[in-house]
Amino acid sequence: MKIAYAFRRCASYPYNGGGLPTDTKNQQQFLQKAKEIGFEGIELPTMNLPDAEIGTLRTQLEDAGMPCVAIRGGGGAAHPRVAAGNKQAMINAVNFAAKIGANVVNSTVTTPPRDPNGKGTYRGEPVSQGSSRQASAIDYEQTATAVSEVASIAVDQNVSISIEVHQNSIVDNSWSALHLLELIDAPNVGINPDLGNIYWTYDIPEESCEDAIVALAPHVNYWHCKSLYRVHIPDLETAIYVQVPLPDGEIDYRFAIAALLDADYDGYLAIEGVRYGDQFHQDGRSVAYVKSVIADLKS
Repeated sequence: MKIAYAFRRCASYPYNGGGLPTDTKNQQQFLQKAKEIGFEGIELPTMNLPDAEIGTLRTQLEDAGMPCVAIRGGGGAAHPRVAAGNKQAMINAVNFAAKIGANVVNSTVTTPPRDPNGKGTYRGEPVSQGSSRQASAIDYEQTATAVSEVASIAVDQNVSISIEVHQNSIVDNSWSALHLLELIDAPNVGINPDLGNIYWTYDIPEESCEDAIVALAPHVNYWHCKSLYRVHIPDLETAIYVQVPLPDGEIDYRFAIAALLDADYDGYLAIEGVRYGDQFHQDGRSVAYVKSVIADLKS
């Protein structure tokens, strides 16, 4: 099991931007530090770049020892307003992944909220708009058809698709993930069992992280990991979630990693980085924790 950096903050003085630095000096500084704290690859969003620039970026990443191992992009097909655009976004992600040297496209199947001003547009509420609880059979069928069509394009480019378990999505728990996967029935499509997303979808988690990872472990082809503290306010039917390094949160990643090792998973464990504060200190603690747990379990 290898460790990738699904960074969500990119700050390396004087650079403070939303994505990977484009100038060589700051980019190399960022990549060097990520490599130093133990990451073995990096996840990137889909980028609209000319082929020559993609080739240059690929070389820079690989020379730094931080190759791109996954691309994120795409979306759900259950809502007609966004279905065609999301499908094309997933195709674009596949094409970009092949050019940058990544073998995985990570995609959610989220859809727009029915009521942007209503409950369930965010996390930690008693409802979740676009959820599996609200989904119909045709929502799954349309999504499966779209993903299957993209998967047939991806297989020719040696790219796999990982469907991320995510809030505001018809895939937001283990049951719904397995149901969609069965409908897709493609060898290069698997699941990203993001336990943090299961934990913070509702004010009261729908299922335990332990039950979810045991059910999904045999089908995992990419894995986002983040951890959280949950502060439940029952009178307001709300829960507030605070992201923390993996060893400090309420998700038992020793249990989860053991489940993946037992399923012979040898892909990437992608640490979804913190969004605030010193990312290298906090994400470095997550890397060290994961490595210590893997070593302990294997011994």
